[in-house]
Formats: sequence, C-alpha cells, structure tokens
Amino acid sequence: MSEVNVTINARQYRMACENGQEDHLLKLASDLDQRIGQLRASFGEIGDTRLTVMAALTVADELAEAGKSIRRMEEELAALRDARVMASDRSQATQVALVNAFNSAAERIEGLAKKLNQTVGSDVAMG
Repeated sequence: MSEVNVTINARQYRMACENGQEDHLLKLASDLDQRIGQLRASFGEIGDTRLTVMAALTVADELAEAGKSIRRMEEELAALRDARVMASDRSQATQVALVNAFNSAAERIEGLAKKLNQTVGSDVAMG
C-alpha cells in the first residue's frame, strides 16, 4: 500500500491506495477539488460541507448517467448481435436456395441438352 497527500478544498488529506495507483488518486482528488472550486465560483461561500456534498452529488449524478448510458449501449449491442445472427441465418438460407436453384437449372439444362442431342442425332440419321 502506498500513501498520497491530496488537497481538496484547500485541505490536505493523507490517503492510502494500491501501489501504482498514486497518479490516478491524485487526478481524482484534483478533479473533485476543481468541481468544488467551480461550485464556489457559481454559488459563493455557502459552506465547505455543503460545497463538498454538492460536488459529490454532481459526481454521483454523472456516474448514474454513465451507468444508464452503458446499459443502453449494452442493450443496443445485444440487439445488434441478434440482428447479425439473424442476417447470418438469412444469408445461409439464401446461399442454400441459390445452390438449389443452380442445381435445378443445371439439371434442366442437361435435360434440354440431351433432348437436343437426341433430336439432332435423329435428324442426321434420317437425312
């Protein structure tokens, strides 16, 4: 475990974090400190606790919206996967139908060729 000193709302806090997460924790603390500063600029001095709670609620709101967005995207992804499977199934069915149609056409052409050969062969024998 590592320890990092962060400054939030002009106060220093000593925080513990996993090794290698120090920079991440410092960035999170900086983001929270900036949010509090923006709220202070918008609302004035309304109390440190209230500003901190407002900043926390802002972060919680963004997190909730991100969660909703992720769920919508997961639903869209699932729908796209289902559509891909259906398209693949249709494609395979189309391929089978085309193969069957080509085979049928080839059989008819062969039959016609045999009849034509028989007709030409009998005309030659008579002539």
